[in-house]
Amino acid sequence: MSFAQRLDMRQSQNLVMTPQLQQAIKMLQMSNIELQDYVHSEMERNPLLEAGDERDRAREAAESPPDKAAPESDGVRCDVALAEDRLERASETFDTGRENIFADEAVADRQGPSPESGSIHEQSLTAASAEAGAWSTVGKGGSSRFEDESMSLEGRLSEELTLRQTLLQQLGRLRLSPAVRLIAADIVEQLDECGYFRSDLSETAMRLGATLEECKSALRAVQSLEPTGVGARSLKECLSLQLSERNRLDPAMAVLIENLELLAKREAAKLRKMCGVDDDDLREMVREIRALDPKPGRQFAHEPSQTVSPDVFVIDNGVNGWSVELNAETMPRVLLNNRYAAEVSKGLGKGKRADEVKEYLAECHQSANWLVKSIDQRAKTILRVASEIVRQQDGFFAFGVAALRPLNLKRVAEAIDMHESTVSRVTSNKYVATPRGIFELKYFFTPPIASTRGGEEYSAEAIRHRVKALIDGERPDDVLSDDRIVAILRGAGVDIARRTVTKYREALGVPSSIQRRREKSAVTVF
Repeated sequence: MSFAQRLDMRQSQNLVMTPQLQQAIKMLQMSNIELQDYVHSEMERNPLLEAGDERDRAREAAESPPDKAAPESDGVRCDVALAEDRLERASETFDTGRENIFADEAVADRQGPSPESGSIHEQSLTAASAEAGAWSTVGKGGSSRFEDESMSLEGRLSEELTLRQTLLQQLGRLRLSPAVRLIAADIVEQLDECGYFRSDLSETAMRLGATLEECKSALRAVQSLEPTGVGARSLKECLSLQLSERNRLDPAMAVLIENLELLAKREAAKLRKMCGVDDDDLREMVREIRALDPKPGRQFAHEPSQTVSPDVFVIDNGVNGWSVELNAETMPRVLLNNRYAAEVSKGLGKGKRADEVKEYLAECHQSANWLVKSIDQRAKTILRVASEIVRQQDGFFAFGVAALRPLNLKRVAEAIDMHESTVSRVTSNKYVATPRGIFELKYFFTPPIASTRGGEEYSAEAIRHRVKALIDGERPDDVLSDDRIVAILRGAGVDIARRTVTKYREALGVPSSIQRRREKSAVTVF
């Protein structure tokens, strides 16, 4: 047997994902917000793409007659006349001459800042305080002025203050030593969104090179600010600060605050014995605690939560059942500007530079074509999948969660002649608006639970809803255990195990039957 090198030609077929196919698959699993961001980035990169709404606005502007612009001098005269009119009204309102209105501010503007306002206590605290709009200067007579426009009335009306800004503003009004003031500003920066101070004071002291006593003084200063309870290191301390402000932190209330765990477990007998009160006093103390705010920082501005924009609408047409429509507002309108491409190509001459431009335009034209087709194909695929889901789960839209059927990706894929992976991508991060609320498309895919009678299977989500309904409808003297719930469901034809009921109950956040019985028996006290 001899070994030799030779060349052979063989023909084979391989499945290769082109860049265009990868782009279509990537766009299919995007949410509507991600798709809009992606389309905007493509429009910035590709000069042949333009938004459909921009072309509509340009067409409307071209069709509408041009407005006659008023000369600039007329606008100036109008503004001056308006200002004069406002001054005359102010003079009539305050019953004095216009030279006396805001006289203090006018004098202060002419005189400028006072040279005597340079002491440490009278200057702005820190860069963070100045950024939050803290007091910039305090005059000799104690009058104050704002240099930051955000501290003006208009700024406070147009912009909602955060917890950090509010605390730093209040901190600027306290008379503290420079070291304690800096430590207090640092503590404010470490507060979480609920207003709690979760860090360690010793670590803060070591990091800032301060003493522990200075850090404790700074923390007490922060805890004296509004809202009451901010700067607390625990829930007990937060409630104690609020009760102390109301002058209600007596010894019995202090014992109750120290035993919040027993209060959560509804241990009324132990709490009465430890606090030395009767049922009426304990009930009044619990009522006062419930009136407190355990998260004082939540009432201030935070990062806005991202709202969900539905991709599909399900509407009851009243005739043939349910109509499925795409949300046109979330679908980006992208157009291919062939006129611009033709004008650029027409103006090109000959040569290497012209050939490079033509090649670039051809690539942009092909990429733009694929993007437009991919967006259109994505919309059609979402509509097909959503329509099949609505057809499979029509009982849910008519009767609610109890009528939800078991459904998987394979059944939907076979019905619309698609692959399961395609259906999975379509249902990811896609939402549908129904008369019963907004749901993710994956919500309608639930595993089946067998029937004891050999009939149609039940949906796990429907059984979870039934377990919640049974627990909500139980009487205080007849609390249902997990075994009782299993017996009731088996009597209704549902083949379910006890561990499954326990898993559903814990997922719903429902305590055990022992805890529920204890809570219902303690209703008269709490």
